[in-house]
Amino acid sequence: MRKQHTESLRRMGAQSLLAALADAAIEIPDMLIVANMLADELDGQKHLGPLIATEAGLPGIEALQVRAAMATGAAAIRMAYLALKSGEVRTVAIAGLERMSSGDPTPIMARALDAETEIPAGQTMVSINAHIMEKYLMTYNAEYEQFANFAVNAHRNALSNPDALLHKQVNVADVLKAREIVTPIRLYDCAPICDGSASIVLTNDATLARKQNGIQLLASETVCDSLAVAARAQPLELNAARQSAQKAYRRAGIEPTDVDFFELHDAFSIMACLALEACGFAEPGAGWKLAAEGDIFLEGKIPIATFGGLKARGHPIGATGIYQAIEIYRQLRGQAGMNQISNARCAMMQSIGGAGTTLITNIFHTL
Repeated sequence: MRKQHTESLRRMGAQSLLAALADAAIEIPDMLIVANMLADELDGQKHLGPLIATEAGLPGIEALQVRAAMATGAAAIRMAYLALKSGEVRTVAIAGLERMSSGDPTPIMARALDAETEIPAGQTMVSINAHIMEKYLMTYNAEYEQFANFAVNAHRNALSNPDALLHKQVNVADVLKAREIVTPIRLYDCAPICDGSASIVLTNDATLARKQNGIQLLASETVCDSLAVAARAQPLELNAARQSAQKAYRRAGIEPTDVDFFELHDAFSIMACLALEACGFAEPGAGWKLAAEGDIFLEGKIPIATFGGLKARGHPIGATGIYQAIEIYRQLRGQAGMNQISNARCAMMQSIGGAGTTLITNIFHTL
């Protein structure tokens, strides 16, 4: 994770891919999925599947690219899950990467909004989330200060994560005095953009998974909503998040109470709050209480952002969901060091594309 990476896009992807393959003791995967949102705009490069495969010395394999706005990494996991379920492939490698320092990603990211109604009005991802947060505060009579622990928790957990972008401890006072970006959102409500690459390997071979100390992907479910937030009946409810989580719970045969920790999409504090509510960890209008009362901390009822989350680890879009999966792997394998969740066996990750438009929920469990 770097604010600005010195490596080329192809080298970033190939290096993390080769490291993941070596860790899994696999020389050549049956399939490679590359997760990236911005390279065609910022780097002038499309067709990343063959590009990364060739750079990694893997010509001749099936290689393709997927993207689903900010949920791109999780979408790659979903595609790998389906491919493995089909039985057509035995091993799938995923390389998530993004070079956001190559140009200004803000207007490009805004294209995940509605081009007919939101973009002409000057909306960006920050401004649309600010409108959602403002409406939330008014509707539920909540105070901005009650959201501060979302940032405090993320920064605290990032301190002991060598891969995190931000190693800076913050307290509630720091959050409250930070500069305002778009009312009511302040600096510490927003995840930083950065460069990054992360890779994983999935297999449907249980023997291989156990031999390589793997974990199990119990469920991968996705649901979409309208691009325009104003077109939704309940804009303060992440309906797609609720539906994808419920589908994943059913698929995995679990309840929210079985989830030991939740790597959610905290690109903005308000999205973390709404995700907690949508996924059944809090009632509507009460997600902030989990933060204010410390229930999201490592020792809390439902820990989130256990390695810093998007907020402090960083949010290199194509790689973000892959980083989440790696962090879950480390937790479930007892390799999280100072960030370890005691007796962690079941974890959930969720990624959001757009402002609550594409929701992908993945549930993992120890073998």
